Amino acid sequence: MKITVFGATGGVGREVVRQALAAGHEVTAVVRDPARLEVPAHERLRVAVVADLTDEAALVPVLAGRDAVISALGAANNRQARLTPVTGPALRAVVAAMERAGGGRLSVVSAAPLGPDAEGDGLLLRKLGYPLLRWALRDLYADLAVMEAVIAAAPSGVRWTVVRPPRLLDRPGTGRYRRAVDANVPGGRVIARADVATALLDTLSDPSTAGRAVGVAA
Repeated sequence: MKITVFGATGGVGREVVRQALAAGHEVTAVVRDPARLEVPAHERLRVAVVADLTDEAALVPVLAGRDAVISALGAANNRQARLTPVTGPALRAVVAAMERAGGGRLSVVSAAPLGPDAEGDGLLLRKLGYPLLRWALRDLYADLAVMEAVIAAAPSGVRWTVVRPPRLLDRPGTGRYRRAVDANVPGGRVIARADVATALLDTLSDPSTAGRAVGVAA
């Protein structure tokens, strides 16, 4: 499979690139600064420098002829959301560029707080914990909500999946995770970035997740 990866210099994005190469895929890593990629050179790895991710015309060449697109632009690496929304505007351009390039599979990382409260979570968590979290990071989640709305309105040629993890951890991946389609995982508090990368890649070959949001957790 030929895969283009956005957010390739972030924690999840680097793992996507590494795992995709290990699985035998051809990868185009879209970056602004190649020095930050931290992935060894590989015969199946192409690094594409794009300065402005909202520039639709600049994105078409890195999407043409690709089977799938993964966006790891999200809660883990969009640290300037309070100042300038990043993920929503970027995915608006990505979706438009994908349509111009012929469509394809799209999997993006979002965040668990954008999904429904999980069944079985305690009353204190649902009435106090989650609302406080959503308020504290409201600008970040607003950016992600715009991204999800853009993707949900994508043309039929763009077959999308939104992956919603809880708090991300820098620890070795297990290759295993729990998931819930159109829901959050009960008791799902954390997940390794490497396992989110695995989930993103898994959705590309899982037609049951097309047009759905998938909650994941350890």
